[in-house]
Amino acid sequence: MSGKFGDLRARLLTALVAIPLILGLLLHAPPLWTVAAVGLAVAVGLFEFYALLAARGLQPLRFTGLLLTAFIFFEETHPGWAGPALWPLAALLLLTSTLRRANDLAQTVPAAAGTFMGATYLGALGGTLAGLRVMEPVEQGGYRVLLLIFIVMMSDVCAYFAGHLAGRHRLAPLISPGKTVEGALGGLAGGALGAFLVSVGALPGVPLSIVLALGVAVAAMGIVGDLLESLLKRWAGIKDSGTLFPGHGGMLDRLDSLLFGAPVLYYFYLYQR
Repeated sequence: MSGKFGDLRARLLTALVAIPLILGLLLHAPPLWTVAAVGLAVAVGLFEFYALLAARGLQPLRFTGLLLTAFIFFEETHPGWAGPALWPLAALLLLTSTLRRANDLAQTVPAAAGTFMGATYLGALGGTLAGLRVMEPVEQGGYRVLLLIFIVMMSDVCAYFAGHLAGRHRLAPLISPGKTVEGALGGLAGGALGAFLVSVGALPGVPLSIVLALGVAVAAMGIVGDLLESLLKRWAGIKDSGTLFPGHGGMLDRLDSLLFGAPVLYYFYLYQR
């Protein structure tokens, strides 16, 4: 039990440092600072993802993957700025670079597939996260990102306590034995609570039923993202994607739920306009 609470203390200490910095960035810094911060986090997460592939003997095209991710990320955060869509150019870049591995046919296709998966995972989903900050109306962008963070944070906290206090039924025992159905239900309730707490600034005029539904939907996708990363780590035989954040693991360990929850809010705000 002491190990569990020691881990919780490390998480809380990390959060006490990170939360004021995040609030300052979102509510007081220019929007492009948030885009740059998310872009940096995406780049770090991408190399952590490629390290997972390398742990299983695959050798992704790292530099090509970084360029591909940048193309996708830019297109998500600034649609239309580059004229025609960049996806065909990005795909051409990847497929052409694959020819460099032609001397190792057993590695060529898996390396290309892993490279593309990482770029899509981090570039496309990370782009929607940053896009929340710069989409119109820009002045509300900080609250939109704050809404996402609050939902995921409250979902994580409530899932943690619900799982430890009442967890009995395993949610996905082959992927993540520690996660329970009861913890997931607590996470969904926490997501609804997180959405409610930030709804005044982030969802003005939106009916309470939709606010709560958004919170549950984002929390549900966050759980899916967390399970996907657990699957990748179990496949790679690695406990954490990195050690960047004490008590939290690597960048991917922190981004997984945010990346999967971001498109829910991104498309809600996009079509709400």
